[in-house]
Amino acid sequence: MSTTKTKKAQTTVKSGRGRPRSPETRAKILKAAYEMLNEVGFIDLTIEGVAAKAGVGKPTIYRRWKTKAALAMDAFLEAVNPEIAFPDRGSVKEDFREQMQKVAKLMTSPRGEVLSRVIACGQSNDELIAAFRDNWLIPRREDAKRIFQRGVERGELREDIDAEVAIDALYSPLFYRLLLKHQPLTNEFIDELIDAVMGGLED
Repeated sequence: MSTTKTKKAQTTVKSGRGRPRSPETRAKILKAAYEMLNEVGFIDLTIEGVAAKAGVGKPTIYRRWKTKAALAMDAFLEAVNPEIAFPDRGSVKEDFREQMQKVAKLMTSPRGEVLSRVIACGQSNDELIAAFRDNWLIPRREDAKRIFQRGVERGELREDIDAEVAIDALYSPLFYRLLLKHQPLTNEFIDELIDAVMGGLED
């Protein structure tokens, strides 16, 4: 085989492996999906619309996300995750206070409306609610459990606390106010909630 033919064969083999996935392309797709999620909501969000807005083909999106629900959740989390991380202030009570204030700030912003729509649509969409549980709820709860464990190790909290119950006691009222809007989500409310729940957990 000639050198020219050998190079051609090598090029063919290399191109057959496909292009590496570009972080820039992923970022463009998630940005477009998040913008559309804000504009039209989950129900009217389409892969075709996201592809057009991001300037990519539908196959490019489907190679990364198998369902619209998975794309929507990744887009939402990409935008909000950096804002709701737990701090380490040397006090588990203050760590929860600050993080819950961040969550409340998110919920009272326009993105809180996106979150409430995702939860509402998830009641009739198994894929969406599963994506919400797997990508939002469970990771957030695992983070909270680590903070509780840190509090136990520091001697701030009782060793026999049930972290699952404590997490529900702390965060369920936030979602209750987000969805029902019967009372505002304020820092004062967070303070009262923290004092009420954490008071029963302290060593």
